[in-house]
This record gives sequence, structure tokens and C-alpha cells, in this order.
Amino acid sequence: MKIIILQQAFKELNAAIAYYEGQQAELGRRLKDEVDQHINWILENSTVPQIRKGGYRRVNLKVFPYYIAYIIRENTLWIVAIAHGHRKPEYWIGTEKHKRPT
Repeated sequence: MKIIILQQAFKELNAAIAYYEGQQAELGRRLKDEVDQHINWILENSTVPQIRKGGYRRVNLKVFPYYIAYIIRENTLWIVAIAHGHRKPEYWIGTEKHKRPT
């Protein structure tokens, strides 16, 4: 399956990594590793999470307060957001920067 991470989701992840790295050495790397592990899980189990009201699926990270929002279209995994779960959840839905693939 092909993976496409929307630019804004990629920026969100990099900002979170930089923040955590500034808090403690290696903490940003641990966030990146957890995101990578969850993306791999999604690739194997993409239909397990239910489709949410906005037409996307979501997987919560276990250690960090973030989630990965994604859509599957044909043979492509579109990661539309890597968002903080406690700060304005689902703020990204409907924004131009997070335009969902059709």
C-alpha cells in the first residue's frame, strides 16, 4: 500500500517532535518511533478503526497524546492529520490545508 502524508500533517509531526526533543533528549525520537509503529499497524489493520463522522479513521498513540487521522482510497493510505488529542480535537477537519482526498 502506498502512503501519502499530507504536508500539514507532516509539519504537525515535525513540530511535535521538536517540542518533545526540547523537553528531554530522545523524547522526540520516541514520538517519531511511536508514530512509525502505528502507521505500520494501520497498514496491516486499516479497516479495524471505525469510520468517524468526518469520513476518516483514527488511531490514538499509546504514550503521547496524539492521534493519526487517515483515509484509505484504493491502494493508498492518506494520513490527513497527526494531531494533539487534547488541543482542539478534530480542528483540522474542513480546513484547506487538510483537504481530504476524494
